[in-house]
Amino acid sequence: MALSRGLRCCQRVFGWLPVLIIALVVLWSYYAYVVELCLVTLTSSVEKVAYLTIFHVIFVFFIWTYWKSVFTPPQQPDKKFHMSYADKERYENEERPEAQRQILMEMARRLPVYTRTGNGAVRFCDRCQLIKPDRCHHCSVCAMCVLKMDHHCPWVNNCIGFSNYKFFLLFLAYSLLYCVYITATVFKYFIKFWTGELTNGRSKFHVLFLLFVAVMFFVSLLFLFGYHCWLVSQNRSTLEAFSAPVFQNGPDKHGFNLGFVKNLQQVFGEEKSLWLLPVASSQGDGHFFRMRTLSEARNPLLMNEEQWEEDGLEDNSHGCHQGSSLAVEMET
Repeated sequence: MALSRGLRCCQRVFGWLPVLIIALVVLWSYYAYVVELCLVTLTSSVEKVAYLTIFHVIFVFFIWTYWKSVFTPPQQPDKKFHMSYADKERYENEERPEAQRQILMEMARRLPVYTRTGNGAVRFCDRCQLIKPDRCHHCSVCAMCVLKMDHHCPWVNNCIGFSNYKFFLLFLAYSLLYCVYITATVFKYFIKFWTGELTNGRSKFHVLFLLFVAVMFFVSLLFLFGYHCWLVSQNRSTLEAFSAPVFQNGPDKHGFNLGFVKNLQQVFGEEKSLWLLPVASSQGDGHFFRMRTLSEARNPLLMNEEQWEEDGLEDNSHGCHQGSSLAVEMET
């Protein structure tokens, strides 16, 4: 047990190493651009002011979105999805599988859960002791179930999901803009240093290397950002792109696709003035997502979202006690 806690602690410490690397690269790029290029190399005051003003606007949004991606905690399922103390005690003391399945089905009847496992079972997390909401998955690195989990990103040392997916997309966008701006403004002086027109040795190294780093990151980020733009347009997560969500009628990779505009609004919200700002504006609470067709939401075992919300307000314990042959499988 002590060894396991020690390994877990080391994992958490080393998890910040990629973030530290990114921070050091960004700090160096700031120094190279502001000091070595703008203050040392540039001779025109107008050019200095213009370059520095635009650079700092982009830099602020770049750092802001990265901060939000790193330090916005993943959102976990509501307590209604967790086993109550009484249900957990009943479940653990019950030895008959059929009785255990019945306990889980009683919980599921009050929840807006419409997706299944690959074999048609209710998605249950044995580690977190909860029924997984739609699009929720267990992250082994964070050791928790994350609403609308997309992936665990080592470069932000965080799980990307419902609570911070918008911030992550904006971070990729402003990172690209940061690289493009540096490349566009540094290129002229890169040529001058390369041809020997400018000879400042120290600045030459920083300017030349700055262009190479900006281009390198631009190429890698372009593919990643393009891929996530495609995911947003299809209303899929990275996990759903590899494994289609399963509904009552089987797997459907387009199950949550509502059309381009509505897909965009689900991530960025309906208020367009907030789209480019790293502030929370995504639709919903991460527990329920509209589906492409109403037929996919007709689950004979489960009640609808409105009933779940009423249960949350009134704290009712009654449910829909209709029969079902649906199996329940524990997932980790």
